[in-house]
Amino acid sequence: MITSSISEAAQLLKQGQVLAYPTEAVWGLGCDPYNEQAFQEILEIKHRPVEKGVILLAGHLDQVAHLLQGLSNDIRQQVIRSWSNRQPTERATTWLLPADKHIPTWIKGQHPLVAVRVTTHPLCVQLCQHFNGFIVSTSANPAGQTPAHSVADAQAYFGDALHYLEGDLGLSREPSRILNALTGEIVRA
Repeated sequence: MITSSISEAAQLLKQGQVLAYPTEAVWGLGCDPYNEQAFQEILEIKHRPVEKGVILLAGHLDQVAHLLQGLSNDIRQQVIRSWSNRQPTERATTWLLPADKHIPTWIKGQHPLVAVRVTTHPLCVQLCQHFNGFIVSTSANPAGQTPAHSVADAQAYFGDALHYLEGDLGLSREPSRILNALTGEIVRA
């Protein structure tokens, strides 16, 4: 099913459905991060091992502020600047942050940190607002395949196995870079 309704898409997530949606650079797969059954469905259709973990996508800083509490003020400000001062054509940044007790273990995989991105993509911002929190975000493709760049690409991979939120990709040419907030290590350049 394809929808262009943000509120309908958010409701599907709340009902435990998996949703394909456009992000800054590629199509993503998302679900309610607290719904383990929906999360397992994403892993199954992607053929992705749980050990890898996934990104949490937020539409506003308030949705992830609790994860910034353990950072030094300098690092916290660097993370916030990377999310709030990004131009639409710039590559987005995902940060590995200390996970608190509210982050399910399956989201982190085998890692002690959790991958988090606050998006500026208008459709994703609205989706997170309507969902009232962050959502899972992992590229819409089976493991080892090229990420989907259109709803047609995503449907070619997954057919009727999930729902699709119609919309345009952002203007970034590459998926987000991933940085470790604690060490400064570049995990994905």
